[in-house]
Amino acid sequence: MNSIGLRIHGKKDLRVEQFELPEIKDDEILATVVSDTMCMSSWKLAQEGEDHKKTPDNLDKNPALVGHEFSGKILKVGKKWADKYQAGDDYAIQPNLARDDTPFVPGYSYPYIGGDATAIIIPNEVMALDCLVPFHGQAYYEGSLCEPLSCVIAAFEAQFHLIPHTYNHKMGIKANGNILMLGGTGPMGLLAIDYALHAGVKPKNLVVTDIDQSKLDRAKELYPSDEVNVSFVNVNGLSVDEQKAKLKATVDGAGFDDIFCMISVPALVTMSGELLNPDGCLNQFAGPMHKDFTAQLNFYDVHYNFTHVAGTSGGNAQNEATAAQLIAERKVNVAKVITHVLGLNAAAETTLTQPEIGGGKKLVYSQKKFDRIELAKVDPESGLGKVLAKHNGLWSPEAEQWIMTNMPDISAEDTANI
Repeated sequence: MNSIGLRIHGKKDLRVEQFELPEIKDDEILATVVSDTMCMSSWKLAQEGEDHKKTPDNLDKNPALVGHEFSGKILKVGKKWADKYQAGDDYAIQPNLARDDTPFVPGYSYPYIGGDATAIIIPNEVMALDCLVPFHGQAYYEGSLCEPLSCVIAAFEAQFHLIPHTYNHKMGIKANGNILMLGGTGPMGLLAIDYALHAGVKPKNLVVTDIDQSKLDRAKELYPSDEVNVSFVNVNGLSVDEQKAKLKATVDGAGFDDIFCMISVPALVTMSGELLNPDGCLNQFAGPMHKDFTAQLNFYDVHYNFTHVAGTSGGNAQNEATAAQLIAERKVNVAKVITHVLGLNAAAETTLTQPEIGGGKKLVYSQKKFDRIELAKVDPESGLGKVLAKHNGLWSPEAEQWIMTNMPDISAEDTANI
């Protein structure tokens, strides 16, 4: 069986090309991919190529499929898994396989599994680790966004606070406490806001910062709340001391119990430590680009005020299952983070230019061929524009169906011109 996919051959060398899939083994599953949402981690992968810790050393001879936030439909099941999975089932993937013996994961390391492809082979280890998750939502883009939401869930669950008068910890954010999200208007920040407002344990106050007022205004519009006091704070041009004063003012001069750094800036990490309440927990959510990333932390506070530090990279299978349930039950609306949609033909250029494009999540329809569309600029009188207008400009199951009906399928002939 032939597949068309986006493969990485080396640093900044991404190619959409046709390749042949072998017959599946008894412990493998053949599937289509319908949608994949892009992550900045794929941009980092493209920059580092064979130097990335999750890629094989010989990408030039054995290219790997790109894309790790994907969803689709099972076509054929090897007999080992026939009692658990069926042809026709929809699925989402948790790519973080979390193995001790290898860093290899889907979307970085394998020749036959990645989100930017028309057809894939899911290897045995994905099922063995419960990372092939049945999905029962209304649209495939929702299944794709289970993975980024799982990263948020993992971060919230990794927070920890002391049980009073003990050195034992209670995991998770502090109930009815104060949360600060620094740089929280990107796609992961928006998902974190949504989760903070709708998870079982909620804060009293949620403060979100950014330097772009338009992003703050959009986040404020997207995430109103009657249960949590939400503040969106513009810190553009402010010194660290001015930022601290402004942020404390939003919580009546108090500090914060949980802080999520959604950007990697040393001065902001240090500031976060200074804004923590006793028994507060700082989570370095954003993955630093450089291995020597450091920041100052007051160890007097660590010793006497029980300052905690946490960090997570990806979610796990249980986080993915939780995300799938929250999305399917309509408790979290992941469509709010999508700002662009595109066909597989545009996946290479879009992956390589994500920082310049800006906006939120870029949604790839892996079976389709069409240029990247910015939702905010769609002609309101067009067919897609009329669909978007019915949903306040947001992506939706109806919009996905419009794409599947009206956009052409990608073909092998198309790859010659990409």
